[in-house]
Amino acid sequence: MKATETLYNLGQSIWLDNITRELLDSGTLKRYIADLSVTGLTSNPTIFDHAITHSKSYDSEIRRLVGTGLSGEGLFFELAVQDLARAADLFAPIHERTATVDGFVSLEVSPLLAYDTKNTVEQAKALHKKANRPNLFIKIPGTKEGAPAIEEAIFSGVAVNVTLLFSRDHYVAAAEAYMRGLERRVAAGLSPDVRSVASLFISRWDKATMDKVPDRDRDKLGVAIGQQTYKAYRDVLESDRWQRLENSGARAQRLLFASTGTKDPKASDVLYIGALAAPNTVNTMPEETLLAFGEHGQVSGVIPRDGADCEKVLTEFGRVGIDVKKLGADLQTEGAKSFVDSWKDLMSAIETKSKALK
Repeated sequence: MKATETLYNLGQSIWLDNITRELLDSGTLKRYIADLSVTGLTSNPTIFDHAITHSKSYDSEIRRLVGTGLSGEGLFFELAVQDLARAADLFAPIHERTATVDGFVSLEVSPLLAYDTKNTVEQAKALHKKANRPNLFIKIPGTKEGAPAIEEAIFSGVAVNVTLLFSRDHYVAAAEAYMRGLERRVAAGLSPDVRSVASLFISRWDKATMDKVPDRDRDKLGVAIGQQTYKAYRDVLESDRWQRLENSGARAQRLLFASTGTKDPKASDVLYIGALAAPNTVNTMPEETLLAFGEHGQVSGVIPRDGADCEKVLTEFGRVGIDVKKLGADLQTEGAKSFVDSWKDLMSAIETKSKALK
């Protein structure tokens, strides 16, 4: 049995952190679903920038869309929705088989709106309506300004992938925004069955600290943050507040481990997969990490309910000079800026291609 199948049987969903038209056209994504137990997919501006810049697969459609007068963001979202609608259809049987728990794809709102609550909600609604797929998440950053947008989107019935979470506190804020949205739906007589995942970024912790800590502490912080947040996730699901929502028909906002490709060339290429195995969660991994785990990964156990020795590890990082709370805030700010930079690169690439193909 492949390690990916073992992980799936344990109860953790395996999602691919990639989307390209070539993946769809070649049947590769369909093969990953069949052979590597992939049950969902995520995307972001960086992924689309790379796909459109380094491929001719989009050229004919860009040429057609330019001819209709589309440009910039409008043209990009047309391309993205086309790809993600096709992917959503591939995952539709999984979505139905799992009683709509799994089988999702994700599309991000413009990163330029990361600190703009009102326009984030409006774009989330518009994209959700445009895609017209029940298994599509709209990604909204879990920034301070993003929290009310998450709540409002959930209240409006839009399924949300909360992105750019880096710490336990970020996760808890996202969970509370989700529950507020559901509580408002219950109070309004609406169904609280609106799905969500909370995406915790892992590898950037170790990338930021690997050259600042002793070798004995290298590549341990990301896993410890994941374990600490998993404990908080279980605490939320066992809370009276959540139980009341669940009794009204709500379904859990699942914890998703994101950014799980290893950044340290000295570390295992599947470092974050086996270490963060846990039932009723998601791990979304880059294509090379998925293939590596399918080939030589191992699942030796699951994250303990109490988060294992995460607090001991975090204390050790504080002892060697790492301010974990400040670093978490910095990583979120840097992550938002990185997505904005990728978005600008993407818009530039689309403009360049549009002119060339016109």
